[in-house]
Amino acid sequence: MLISLSIALATLFISCSMRSQTLQTVQHVDISRYAGKWYEIASFPQRFQKGCHCTTAEYTATEKGYIIVENRCNKGSLRGKESYIKGKAFVEPNTGNAKLKVQFFWPFRGKYWIIDLADDYGYAVVGHPNRDYLWILCRTPKMEQATYNKIVERVKRQGFDISRLQITPQL
Repeated sequence: MLISLSIALATLFISCSMRSQTLQTVQHVDISRYAGKWYEIASFPQRFQKGCHCTTAEYTATEKGYIIVENRCNKGSLRGKESYIKGKAFVEPNTGNAKLKVQFFWPFRGKYWIIDLADDYGYAVVGHPNRDYLWILCRTPKMEQATYNKIVERVKRQGFDISRLQITPQL
């Protein structure tokens, strides 16, 4: 009994310390290269994305210094009715453009931290420091399994509960 309790407490301690560690972002993001269309490969389920298939995000840099964010998905099935929302993202100063705040409804802004990014900008991983939000994005609707597996291992090391990841259906 004592051994089981010790193991449970150790597991809880490790889990809590992983969640309390500072979430590491990439060093620098070139916003002009990051702009464009991204396909959601996998994510943590969120109420606002319930029933979404073929989820995409498109980012457009503006001359005013913010980024237009356009999210789309097909509701209920791969060919379901399109759902669309438009918002803005604002780069947090002195973060190498890796930390943004996204706003879909004024005055609320959510943290959007780029925590992994391919050298060629072929994939990106976006998370939140509370580790309750996670998106794996790719420039194409499908990602190589080996690449996906390596990303999942890296986000696990960052303290994310990878058992929550769900693959996003894409055409």
